[in-house]
Amino acid sequence: MRENYELTVIDSTELPLKALEMKRNNARLVQICATSIEGGYELSYSFAMDYEFINYRIVLDADVKIVSISDLFPSAAFYENEMKELFGVKIESIGLDYDNKFYRIEVEAPFKK
Repeated sequence: MRENYELTVIDSTELPLKALEMKRNNARLVQICATSIEGGYELSYSFAMDYEFINYRIVLDADVKIVSISDLFPSAAFYENEMKELFGVKIESIGLDYDNKFYRIEVEAPFKK
């Protein structure tokens, strides 16, 4: 059996509503991934419902802030702290914010381009 896979590009302002929709549909947060691109970031949020994967991709300018989804999915706080600390993504209202002490690193945002 092959899982259904869906990828939708969304604006960062749509993320809270998409996350709420996933929560209401009893989806599980599978992963959040960040990668640096020229001038910003590409963020991928993956959710699963049974054997269906729903993925939202956000292309974000480096100076734009996004809102945390950790109030809906508490485990998102770990991914968000990682994105904030390693890539320099600006994330507001992380439920459990390690304030740049999640990793012991010597340089600020080492994966930021």
